[in-house]
Amino acid sequence: MTILDKIISRKKEEVNFSKANISVEELKDSAFFERKTASLKSSLKEKSGIIAEFKRQSPSKGVINDKVSPFEVVSAYENFGASGISILTDTDFFGGSFKDIMDLRSQIKTPVLRKDFMIDEYQFYEAKNMGADVILLIAACLSPSQVLEFTHLSHELGLEVLLEIHTEEELQHFHPDIDLVGINNRNLKDFKVDLQHSVRLKNQLPEQTLSVAESGIYSIEDFSYLKEKGFDGFLMGEYFMKNEDPAKAFKEFINHINLS
Repeated sequence: MTILDKIISRKKEEVNFSKANISVEELKDSAFFERKTASLKSSLKEKSGIIAEFKRQSPSKGVINDKVSPFEVVSAYENFGASGISILTDTDFFGGSFKDIMDLRSQIKTPVLRKDFMIDEYQFYEAKNMGADVILLIAACLSPSQVLEFTHLSHELGLEVLLEIHTEEELQHFHPDIDLVGINNRNLKDFKVDLQHSVRLKNQLPEQTLSVAESGIYSIEDFSYLKEKGFDGFLMGEYFMKNEDPAKAFKEFINHINLS
């Protein structure tokens, strides 16, 4: 059983528990549910292109940084020009929570991606309830028909969709209704990073597709290489979060690319 298999198995248990305790109608009864969402598609074109991530830990790296305040880090991401904010809401494997988004939502205007393993329509109502603007669909754990179904549900709720792929086979999950396509530089099964593989996949997408390079961006050189190859967005978390002061690390990175 791969790490992804374990995560999905646990996620099914979580969703079933939540559905038994909080109805969709109760989720709709939220101040954030009626809120007009912000567009990550627009923000990618207007700002740095970086979707900066708040992530405490991961299955491959263990604890990355569990000492810093979400508000302090995310505020810096917004103030210094992040196009989007990615926040992990999986607890068991990534140390996140719904509360991380809900506590920040009223204090920031930057589009927020709920990064989680979305396998049930109930989770999309959760995402709207907590104030997310964008959701992640991971092709590795969904069928093409599920991706299309969840995309339409997301749009009905006013949420944008970032589809994550890693293999050529997963290109079949693409549909023109999808807002953005993320190409994971890190293989979800063995966690190896290959930037060239990601570029090859990007080049097989329709020309006007907004593309996001995800994971494995460890340096200014990696960022510059992917930007040169035509990526519109760059989802980066570990690069900043591994620092004692992620806010400072993000500011320095932005200053560097602005001078380049």
